[in-house]
Amino acid sequence: MRKLYSFMVVTLDGFYEGPNGEFDWPNVDQEFNEFGIEQLHDTDLLLFGRATYEGMAGYWPTPAARQDDPEVAALMNGLPKVVVSTTLASADWAETRIVRDNLAEEIAKLKQEPGKGIAIMGSPGLTVSLIELGLVDELRVLVNPIVLGGGHSLFRTTRDRLRLELLQTRTFSSGNVLLTYRPA
Repeated sequence: MRKLYSFMVVTLDGFYEGPNGEFDWPNVDQEFNEFGIEQLHDTDLLLFGRATYEGMAGYWPTPAARQDDPEVAALMNGLPKVVVSTTLASADWAETRIVRDNLAEEIAKLKQEPGKGIAIMGSPGLTVSLIELGLVDELRVLVNPIVLGGGHSLFRTTRDRLRLELLQTRTFSSGNVLLTYRPA
């Protein structure tokens, strides 16, 4: 069975973006990029909510992405992708299909297929929905050493408390800290 993990980048005060959708604050350096590449090599399916998909699809296939970060761009563009949306008209990014209905059933089927990990990149609403459905095996939260004072909380859509078990921590030289949890 494939492992489904969520990877989110947040601030110390728990926001994945600023109050106006800003995402200009993450510490991205060589060590972070090496971690990202390693994580993508252990993944063979990317899973997105609509908003995150649109942002990723608007960047990774571009010449700027291929020039700025060729290895990550090649991995992001080459991996199969699933976008969960009831409103997205089409998905034109290479190797992307849309799941509109039966989310729990569709994701459970994907987890049963042979292969490497399935990664939810960003997509906080989707992450919370899949945790509540019992489908997320691991939650990887990269905490950046910055306080925004306001923004959008990773778990703003949580209906109930989510108990988590800490599996691992990793400290980066930039001050980023990766916290890896399993839903309890």
